[in-house]
Amino acid sequence: MADKNSPSLLTLSVELIFRILDNLHESTILFSMHNVCAQLNTTTDAYHRYQAFTTLGLTNNHIGADGAQRVAETLRNNTTITTLKLGGNQLGDKGAQYLAYALRNNTTVTTLHLSTNQIGDEGVQYLADVLRNNTSLATLDLEYNKISDLGAKHLADALRNNTTLTTLDLTSNDIGDKGAECMADALRNNTTLTTLDLTSNDIGDKGAECMADALRNNTTLTTLYLQYNRIQDKGAQHLADALRNNTTLIELDLFKNNIGNEGAQHLADVLGVNTTLTRLDVFLNPIQDGLRIHVEELVARNNLKAKS
Repeated sequence: MADKNSPSLLTLSVELIFRILDNLHESTILFSMHNVCAQLNTTTDAYHRYQAFTTLGLTNNHIGADGAQRVAETLRNNTTITTLKLGGNQLGDKGAQYLAYALRNNTTVTTLHLSTNQIGDEGVQYLADVLRNNTSLATLDLEYNKISDLGAKHLADALRNNTTLTTLDLTSNDIGDKGAECMADALRNNTTLTTLDLTSNDIGDKGAECMADALRNNTTLTTLYLQYNRIQDKGAQHLADALRNNTTLIELDLFKNNIGNEGAQHLADVLGVNTTLTRLDVFLNPIQDGLRIHVEELVARNNLKAKS
């Protein structure tokens, strides 16, 4: 039987509780000391280290959906964390759901890293629903998950209304041409996204054509990553045609696609007109060295103009 006179954390002085907190890891303070009771919350809120918690890094800890639930419970009341790093944690769709619910009310998290978490279209739908109304999240990293064209559609639908997200990373998913078309449709109306990463997503000429159509009207996107896809000459031509009038895009990455001399020539021709593109990577495409070097020289010229 417990001793009725045994000390309780709540009976200790604030100074002594602070000393205890000094020896605890940040995650222990966030998950075990906070949200125990109102009195302890008040003490923890006043603790200087807690007030300085802006980044919660739990990358590669295999916390799973249960761990995501604990993180979500912490986020509901936390007002200091701005960056959440949860990559490589096997969160799955359920974990994404927990986090999405927490972000409905949280107004401080601006950066969310969820790479390599086995999140599929269902999990992305939960996150997309949050993006419709969330007014703080600026960066969403969903690299190396299991997102198909359906998940891309969920995100695209949300981006039509979202006014805060500036960076979306979908590297190494499987959205394909249909998913690229969905993202392109969103870019026609979205006015805040500046960086879109679609690296390694099985995007071909049709997807490139859709992205090109969006670039004709979009005036906010500055960086578009399309490397490690299967874009060929026709896709490169569509992108080049769009760049004749686009004056916003600064960086276009086409590294390791299947663009040949014909596509490279279209890109070289447009660089005679477009002076805002300062980075264009066509390396590891089947392009003759002389033509590839010519494209690189034209890009370098734009760089010099931008700096002058």
